[in-house]
Amino acid sequence: MFAKIAFASIALVFAQALVSAQPASGSAAVQIRAMLHDPTRQTVDLFVADQNGSVVKLNLLPANLSPAQMTTPVNGSVVFYNTASVDLKKPQDHIVGTLKLPASTRKAIIILLPSAPGSSTFRSLLIDETGNEFPKGESRVLSLVPVETAIEAGEHKLPLASGKITPVPAVKKVNEYNMAQTNFYYKEKDAWVTFTERQIQYLDNFRRIFIIFVPPGGNQPFISTIVDTVPVKIPGAPAVP
Repeated sequence: MFAKIAFASIALVFAQALVSAQPASGSAAVQIRAMLHDPTRQTVDLFVADQNGSVVKLNLLPANLSPAQMTTPVNGSVVFYNTASVDLKKPQDHIVGTLKLPASTRKAIIILLPSAPGSSTFRSLLIDETGNEFPKGESRVLSLVPVETAIEAGEHKLPLASGKITPVPAVKKVNEYNMAQTNFYYKEKDAWVTFTERQIQYLDNFRRIFIIFVPPGGNQPFISTIVDTVPVKIPGAPAVP
């Protein structure tokens, strides 16, 4: 059943207003972090417009979130290019993906997915971090398998919609080590089948992003986990009298 994943054919459709791909006057810069989920490669070279309108490299990291950087949306969308040498008056040949942002978004995590295995074009999904949209201690799950899936994490039991990001509230039902049983399931005919069982430590300064996928040649789902921790401020050296 899971030997092959049917990737939707994603067409890159750009509105007429996007063709110029020049940041609109007065566009507010947005802080982004991004991650590439692609079982066939760890990273790619992608570029975005920074807050000054220059096209700069998106600092992707293998299997992790990129460092925070600022980008200026184009008519409300983050635009991804395949080179830094973009003529912003005629960028069409270099645009490889876009992500529409809500008008209120000022801080975001972007999950990039190839539009087909090994593709040079990308679709993307948004995890809004503006305000308290993704609080500390919570998790998010993205299911990329074309069957029903579910998560059981501590006191929470939640269905997971295919192709969408599902919020998981902070887990409070933990043991003395802040550990809770975390199981993932997929539905086969009328039965739920467990494909991952873990004890996971849930802390107030950790956030997790789980991605359910089937690796190339695989026959059952796997979980990729990104742990986002709150940076620890290292105290400075004491003053020397």
